[in-house]
Amino acid sequence: MAQSSTLVPGLAGIPCAKSAIGFIDGSVGKLQYRGYPIEVLAEECAFEEVVFLLQRGELPSATELEEFRAEMIREREVSFRALDVFERLPERTHPMTALTIGVSTLGGYHEGDHVEDLELRRGIALRLVAKVPTLVAAWHRIRQGKRPVSPRADLGHAENFLYMLEGERPDPMAAHVAEVALVLHAEHSMNASTFAARVTGSTLADPYAVVSSAIGALSGRLHGGANERVLAMLRTIPDRSPEGVRRWAEDRLARRDKIMGFGHRVYKVKDPRANILQGLASGLFAKLGRTPIYDLAVELEGQMEKLVGHKGIYPNVDFYSGIVYEKLGIPVDLFTPVFAVSRVSGWLAHLLEQLEDNRIFRPSQVWVGESDRAFVALADR
Repeated sequence: MAQSSTLVPGLAGIPCAKSAIGFIDGSVGKLQYRGYPIEVLAEECAFEEVVFLLQRGELPSATELEEFRAEMIREREVSFRALDVFERLPERTHPMTALTIGVSTLGGYHEGDHVEDLELRRGIALRLVAKVPTLVAAWHRIRQGKRPVSPRADLGHAENFLYMLEGERPDPMAAHVAEVALVLHAEHSMNASTFAARVTGSTLADPYAVVSSAIGALSGRLHGGANERVLAMLRTIPDRSPEGVRRWAEDRLARRDKIMGFGHRVYKVKDPRANILQGLASGLFAKLGRTPIYDLAVELEGQMEKLVGHKGIYPNVDFYSGIVYEKLGIPVDLFTPVFAVSRVSGWLAHLLEQLEDNRIFRPSQVWVGESDRAFVALADR
């Protein structure tokens, strides 16, 4: 087959699948799940409702939601044998590495044909969404020499996750903010980790392998790790006065250094999720106390709008998410695993959709090497 001579780096703007899951219009800052605006879902829906919507295509009735939530609660527990694997890891193991190992270990319990059995793969999709928070929280405690905290059946998904991290029921405001953050990160169209999930799923690999491959893509600093770098960057700004922040931003821009948390491959206006997170942050800090890092972030956003807003460079979701997570008491190296706790729902929705009419991904390439080279015997080289 003849190869195309046109290369689009990063496949930017190249459609690779038909999907009815997540829709983005970056020119106006629109994000929708199954046709519902993210602003509405973030305000009105529990995370479990959003999972149902993403994976089943419609919002659940009250009865369906009750049954779905009950099933998720039953699936939260992770076998002690699976958690035993964590006991053998070095304490310095990054939580994303541990999560990949944990999900792969769960695959050892995989039975049945998920390709031919729709109910089986729906069940596995629910199971993985339920168990990923337990894995993240268990490793966080085990690496500190503590025993994992068992999930509580009387708590919602986000609240239970925070509870398993520290063993204490979180403040209601903190639980609400965490829940909305999970909703905001659940799905985002054909990003790198979702694409990785669909490619792996197209080979008919099992859902645990699919999620493991997506976690690997998410672990990169250009994808899930960006919010960690926002916090690190903000702490390098020496003068936090308006004039000092502007000088810092002007210097970075003049040197063409990337300012983390600003700009997006899709959005040309402010990321709608950043708007929602900023509103949540304001309420969270009003109740639990403001932090200098948040005030600095607000100042930097204002200065950046004056400097590059006309170029369509605005805050993305990573700019405020790390600040919010830190205020919730979540360690910095858990920021990306928290992303996975949410996005696993979207990855599996895409797997379910991929298998409806599957075709293995097999892109071409642009050949830039030599051809038809003459072989030289070893003795003559």
